[in-house]
Amino acid sequence: MPATSTSARAFPGSSAIAWFAGSLFARRLGRAPAAIGALCVLTALVLGALLAPFIAVTNPYDLASLDLLDSHLPPAFMPGGNARFLLGTDSQGADVASLILYGLRASLSVGVLAVSISVGLGTLAGLASGYLGGLYDGIIMRIADIQFTFPAMLLALLIGGVSQSLLSNEMRSALAMPIVVLALGIAHWPHFARLVRGAVLVERQKDYVAAARLVGRGPAFIMATQLLPNVLNPIFVLATLDIAFAIMSEATLSFLGFGMPSTQPSLGTLIRIGYSYLFSGEWWVVIFPGMTLVALLVSINVFGDWLRDLLDPKLN
Repeated sequence: MPATSTSARAFPGSSAIAWFAGSLFARRLGRAPAAIGALCVLTALVLGALLAPFIAVTNPYDLASLDLLDSHLPPAFMPGGNARFLLGTDSQGADVASLILYGLRASLSVGVLAVSISVGLGTLAGLASGYLGGLYDGIIMRIADIQFTFPAMLLALLIGGVSQSLLSNEMRSALAMPIVVLALGIAHWPHFARLVRGAVLVERQKDYVAAARLVGRGPAFIMATQLLPNVLNPIFVLATLDIAFAIMSEATLSFLGFGMPSTQPSLGTLIRIGYSYLFSGEWWVVIFPGMTLVALLVSINVFGDWLRDLLDPKLN
């Protein structure tokens, strides 16, 4: 049997690895150390969030498992620290590192879900506006223009404030994540609508769209199977960058008290709670969550910028 066959049988994933190593993505990534560093940091943070139930020292959602005797402990590398709590503990005895891991889960979940809503609404609106034109274009773009007059954060604060006044504390705590996700998703859809509309206005003039019309394809079929695949690249790039914006917006809302509650802490909630301890000497309760948030946002933005350059046809 040839050696190559034996090697392929011994390492069934070798062909996939070889294909990836020779791909444009891998070649361009190898020439971008900043993107490599950002991807490594982002991967580590995402894995930490996904594996939080297995690697966290304490579960911040289970108050019965916390011990007040472990409260206010400094990080393990400081005098009086405990090796079990690497980044120290808060006033409830919860491990700060565990709080960060669970906070990452909440922040990333809000960011991804909010952007998913924005992408869905914006893509549908942009396809209809760009391809159908006329009255549809006028109505959709005027709605987007009206929403652009309100800053996204102001709109999210408005939705958060209305929910606080209409719902009880228990109900709002239970529905905190859906409310924040919906608020941020509605606030950001016009960006995607305008992006998709501009791309569709260019694509609908091309021959493959005219050919689809000639064979009797309807508008819905053309938009879904002909236009949408050709506008996915800019949508993907904007969505990657918008995740960072959604996470930052959620952190701002939580810091102001309109986002995630302390029973479901996000990174913004941890910063808000820890801020009151900053000047009492317990700096680790706020500094470490803040550093994690900065690392998350910077890594997403740096990798997103590189991804935008990768998918830009003018640079390839």
